[in-house]
Amino acid sequence: MPKTENLSQTYLRFLNLANAIRSLPLFPALDAVEERVLNVLAATWATGAKLTVLEAMQLQVDSSATTVRRRLQTLRQKGLIEFQPDQTDSRIKYVMPTAVAQNYFSKLGRCLDMAARGRLP
Repeated sequence: MPKTENLSQTYLRFLNLANAIRSLPLFPALDAVEERVLNVLAATWATGAKLTVLEAMQLQVDSSATTVRRRLQTLRQKGLIEFQPDQTDSRIKYVMPTAVAQNYFSKLGRCLDMAARGRLP
């Protein structure tokens, strides 16, 4: 089992790599609330669940539904999420990741893998 010091170094390597990814021109800059909303959405998507806009607005415990709604709009404008209408009820919109978001998650996943292996690019 790795020592605590090794684990903290792994985490710090990951943070450095992730910050480098976030600064790439391929991805739009995110504020702290946008990043938290996107992370919560990603964790939900990873379970295979589909989220409506209304459900997504209720996920963030530390932000108001209005704030989350605004951040959903900015994430949409930045090309990270899209709203897809329900096939049977056009009033319902699902929050879905775009290819840009999938690429962003993939790059962060590679950062985590590299950090765990003790490698830097």
